Amino acid sequence: MGIEETARALEKLGFGEIYLTKSGKKGGARRKGKMEDRRKLLQEHFNSFKDCTKCDLHRNRTQVVFGDGNPYSPVVFVGEAPGEDEDRQGRPFVGRAGKYLNKKIEEVLGLKREEVYITNVCKCRPPGNRKPTPAEIGACFPYLKKELEIIKPKVICCLGATAGEGILGKKLSITKVRGQTMPYPYDPKILVLLTYHPAYILRNPRADTEFVEDLEKLRELISG
Repeated sequence: MGIEETARALEKLGFGEIYLTKSGKKGGARRKGKMEDRRKLLQEHFNSFKDCTKCDLHRNRTQVVFGDGNPYSPVVFVGEAPGEDEDRQGRPFVGRAGKYLNKKIEEVLGLKREEVYITNVCKCRPPGNRKPTPAEIGACFPYLKKELEIIKPKVICCLGATAGEGILGKKLSITKVRGQTMPYPYDPKILVLLTYHPAYILRNPRADTEFVEDLEKLRELISG
């Protein structure tokens, strides 16, 4: 495998900006990888809806919470909606559930948070952290769909039933389907892996074992 092919392979696995040097030119002409392009596309996408008023969730939010992380990640973690900490800081999964998720991503996947991409089905916090309504999910889903089109992950890991219902468009019982994979309806080359939401595990610590099993399966999927 040549240098350029190796660099592209590393880039697809989620490594940062890749610099390639062409031989035969004095000083080495450097060609930047595509990481910056995806960041630019995501920023343009976010700018297009950061003042969204399509549903009533905009009335009580502090800000729209967009996705966060590496746009070349082979996996995108999708949660339900921002909570209080996320609404205040403008980043997904920064509270207790986020700390737990970060820990498991590092322990099981061997990756740091900044090496993966994390987002939510709904981009605004529902009052009292309630579950988003089908209408709210429907209003926000086009934003998530475009986000995924830009990132092109190998696997979408849905954290909880709400995320799975938003991605797959059907009702789910997460205790019955966790650990299962299904094709992403809008691009069957992408797999959807269903597992628990970290907040559920914090309330039910015994589910930690199953969550680790699901992440071990995820590790196999993204490395295969």
